[in-house]
Order: sequence, then structure tokens, then C-alpha cells
Amino acid sequence: MTSQNQLSGVVAALKEHELIPDILPVDFSPSLLFSVVWPNGKEVALSNELTPVDTVEEPDVRITVPVSGGDESAAEASYTLVMVDPDAPSRAEPIYRQFRHWVITGLKLESGVAKKTKASTTPYRPPGPRPASGLHRYTFLLFEEPKLGYTIPEGAPEYGAALEERRSWNAVDFGKRYGLKLVGANFFLVWSTQ
Repeated sequence: MTSQNQLSGVVAALKEHELIPDILPVDFSPSLLFSVVWPNGKEVALSNELTPVDTVEEPDVRITVPVSGGDESAAEASYTLVMVDPDAPSRAEPIYRQFRHWVITGLKLESGVAKKTKASTTPYRPPGPRPASGLHRYTFLLFEEPKLGYTIPEGAPEYGAALEERRSWNAVDFGKRYGLKLVGANFFLVWSTQ
């Protein structure tokens, strides 16, 4: 499958699961492919199902720069990754959309793996949906940072690690506020049935 077909597949999956338009703009067009891999080998693969137990530890990020049609500077860029739950506390009643699970800046591409150059701005919080809250679409958004870099100022909402501070955050607005370019998205599903 060509890179362009894979990128089109990302958009199709996001639309099928209504992440476009729930959290992403209707004109979203990814330019990079990426996956998120936990130390136990579990991986995010566009709507695959995982359990909270699968995703306890902070994962690694793998970025693929498309061979054709891609920007050669993508390999030299730095990236910010965010993870949100648009279905908090439930998809039927998402009053805390988007719950911020993770914000990490300064990711640098090295042999396809995004190396962490800074501590997380928002520390990683694994999925923990409320019992019997149904389907949750845990979503990762990848942003290319400005060439001169950027800093999230002390006291910004993204430093809030308490549950109440993570609620009702907007990843796309965050990107706009700091001049970030949205270049990729991926997601996995968790069913909370108990």
C-alpha cells in the first residue's frame, strides 16, 4: 500500500469512528504516519481494541515519513504528541471532552523512533474509563513544532496533572495557540463494560 493510500486510510478511519468532526477538523489531512507502542508490545493501529491493562506504562512513538509526497524536512523536525479521550466520562455524555491524558513536546525523529528530549508537560495517564461507560476512542494527535521551537509557559493548563485539570481541554485549539501544525492522528478503542 502506498503512503498516500495509508494516509487516506487514516482519514477514512477517523471519519468512520466520528473523530472527524468530534475532535478533528473536517478538512484534516495527515502528512505523517505514526504508531504508539507500549513496552509490552501492544500497538495503536487505527481503531484496534486494547484494554487498560495493555496501556499502563508510558509508550514510545514511531513516526514514518512518507517516501513520496512527504516533506523531506519532516525527519529533521521536532514534534509534540497529545493523547486525549473525547468520550469522558462516556461517549453518550462527553461532558469532559477532551480529557487530556498526555502532552509531550520536543520529540525528535531518530531511526523512525521519536526520542524524548524533555519530560512530559502533562504526565502520561493511562486509560481508566468509568465502569459501564461503553466505548472510548483514545486519540493521539501529532503536531510538528515551529522550526524555532516553542515553550509552553509555566502555569499553562497543560501542566495540570490533577484529574480536574485534565478535563475539557481542546487539542486542536492548543495546537493553534502555539503555532503547531497538525500532521498525524491515530487512535485505539477501549470498551468499559463492568
